[in-house]
Amino acid sequence: MTVESVRPEAQPRVASELREPPLAGGGVPLLGHGWKLARDPLAFMAALRGHGDVVRLRLGPKTVYAVTTPELTGALALSTDFKIDGPLWESLEGLLGKEGVATANGPRHRRQRRTIQPAFRLDAIPAYGPIMEEEAHGLAERWKPGETIDCTSESFRIAVRIAARCLLRGDYMDERAERLCNALATVFRGMYRRMVIPLGPLYKLPLPPNREFNRALADLHLLVDEIVAERRASGQKPDDLLTALLEAKDENGDPIGEQEIHDQVVAIVTPGSETVASTIMWLLHVLAEHPEHADKVCAEVESVTGGRPVAFGDVRSLRHTNNVVVEAMRLRPAVWILTRRAVTDTSLGGYRIPAGADIIYSPYAIQRDAKSYADNLEFDPDRWLPDRVKDVPKYAMSPFSVGNRKCPSDHFSMAQLTLITAALATKYRFEQVSGSNDATRVGITLRPHKLLLRPVPRD
Repeated sequence: MTVESVRPEAQPRVASELREPPLAGGGVPLLGHGWKLARDPLAFMAALRGHGDVVRLRLGPKTVYAVTTPELTGALALSTDFKIDGPLWESLEGLLGKEGVATANGPRHRRQRRTIQPAFRLDAIPAYGPIMEEEAHGLAERWKPGETIDCTSESFRIAVRIAARCLLRGDYMDERAERLCNALATVFRGMYRRMVIPLGPLYKLPLPPNREFNRALADLHLLVDEIVAERRASGQKPDDLLTALLEAKDENGDPIGEQEIHDQVVAIVTPGSETVASTIMWLLHVLAEHPEHADKVCAEVESVTGGRPVAFGDVRSLRHTNNVVVEAMRLRPAVWILTRRAVTDTSLGGYRIPAGADIIYSPYAIQRDAKSYADNLEFDPDRWLPDRVKDVPKYAMSPFSVGNRKCPSDHFSMAQLTLITAALATKYRFEQVSGSNDATRVGITLRPHKLLLRPVPRD
């Protein structure tokens, strides 16, 4: 699916040979390009490739640099000249904190990765199989033929339940999942505004949107405190990620602090649930809009299972189903924009990047680029067949990022997404109903505005 190597520039360029990246047109006073990025961000980021491999932008008073090619995004992700930082991560710190694995850098990040990685090893994931199966089939059984399904709430619900039950071993029932879903929708929407239009003091005013944002953020953190407190009070130590965090040591061999435990749990539950839920929404959209591929998924599952319910152990044999998931992530990546910050004077593609500069890039734009993909806007799962995937340029498809910032839960996520798709496609066909709006809603992640589907039994 992905290729995790990239050719570095043949020789480092001396400073006198470096060029200043071109400035994108269309900026406006005060907001710069933030106005266009806020108004139509996907089209804006996709159009930047035509301006150059590296392009300067103005977001409010700041100059940032946009990288537009697969090769340079790979170089950016692997270079030690850049760290996790910039507008996106500054926005996310309000949710994720500064001490969790998602926002940490350097030795702290490496230590935290060592703590959480065992939970996501390939040999650890089969233990989660029964929970994934139960949730996937439970979702399909709960839906009634002909009823209208709100894909947003249903997708968040299953994503939160799988994460909580597998990684925190908590029986966190519907009420808590609903709180998390409602709060996340408000928080991520507010964080996106703060990222593209960084007018800090205005967001502290007691205006209704700011009060709503602060209430939602407080509820998220309260929920995490409840989860940690309940585990401590229980005295139980199941073999899960929360136990690993509660028993983790810092660089000096001392127990990690309460704030780090809190931030780590937030980083495990919230961003992962948001991105997986968004992808499930788009997969449901695919099953409705591309019935020919839904039928192929159903046929593949039945050929593998012989008619029994699909199981976790079948996932590796579901090649077309996996390719449907990958193609959905290519066209509708949950994470559509990422940022880095230069830690030293450096360069990308022969362009000068000063120390402290913020760099942004868009997996959405990279993964839809006509220079990388034939029929780039067409939904074509067969492009991931072995004889065709070799034509995909390096780093033109990296939904889980690469290098030491690669998402540790990539195999965990792919397993549940493939299993959920298989379970739903074998039980139902889907059709959109009146009131559904499948236009892309842009926030920190991408998801449909309001996807409403009717399940139609295959029997």
